[in-house]
Amino acid sequence: MNIFSIIEELEKIDPELNERFSPRRAAIKNLSNYGSKIALAALPFALGSLFTKAYGQTAVGDVTGTLNFALKLEYLESAFYNTALATPGLIPTADLAAFQLIAAHENAHVKFLQNVLGTSAVAQTTQGTNGTYDFTAGGSLPNYFASKDYATFLIVANAFEDTGVRAYKGQAPNIIGNKVVLTAALSIHSVEARHASHVRTIRRGTTATPKSWITGANDTGFAGIAANYAGEDNTMQGGVDLTTLINPVTGAKFTSSVITEAFDEPLTFAQVLPLVSPFGVK
Repeated sequence: MNIFSIIEELEKIDPELNERFSPRRAAIKNLSNYGSKIALAALPFALGSLFTKAYGQTAVGDVTGTLNFALKLEYLESAFYNTALATPGLIPTADLAAFQLIAAHENAHVKFLQNVLGTSAVAQTTQGTNGTYDFTAGGSLPNYFASKDYATFLIVANAFEDTGVRAYKGQAPNIIGNKVVLTAALSIHSVEARHASHVRTIRRGTTATPKSWITGANDTGFAGIAANYAGEDNTMQGGVDLTTLINPVTGAKFTSSVITEAFDEPLTFAQVLPLVSPFGVK
């Protein structure tokens, strides 16, 4: 494993890595500090830990399995956006550049994981039907690619991105003690969050909703993906029902909408799997 190539792959995953991560020299210094605590040869385990936490994987120590599950999810997202870009007439010209960039990011995620896994990387042909996904999720969604239904495509993209953000966000505290892994995780998380926010902004061009962040259990307006937002209507934080608190500015109680917008609820591995398996993730 070439550690410098991994840094370069991270830069592709997050085009703002140099700004948020620190200049490359500082990044290498951080890696050196990390290596003084455990052997540099153990870094693949640290990278495995990153994706273990990011996707809620519970099989601690199964580095290959953890990274391959993450790779399967990235295959799904990259295929989704690549299919969209290859469908003439689906994406309006005004939004084309945005989705070209999102697709490039997701393709970089795939390349990064493939490079880390090497010959142990699961082949995309093992997913779906010889690598072809069912983006109708077993018929529960309309065939929006065939009908060039841009509104439904945006809703599904919305759900994919929001789900990824919840997975990273909820697991960040578990890796807070390792600044190298945490920085990489938060860099990737921030890219997914920007994707989610931008997709929501695009959707507001055709409808009055949604906001740029999740509000309540399912603010997409589409029941077919409600499961992706399970738990987002939670108003209990730290054992306190926040709807009972008074807003010092307005003098009124905080609304449930304001509270749910302020927190992203975590997703576990057990919750992620049934959300993606209908599309063909195995």
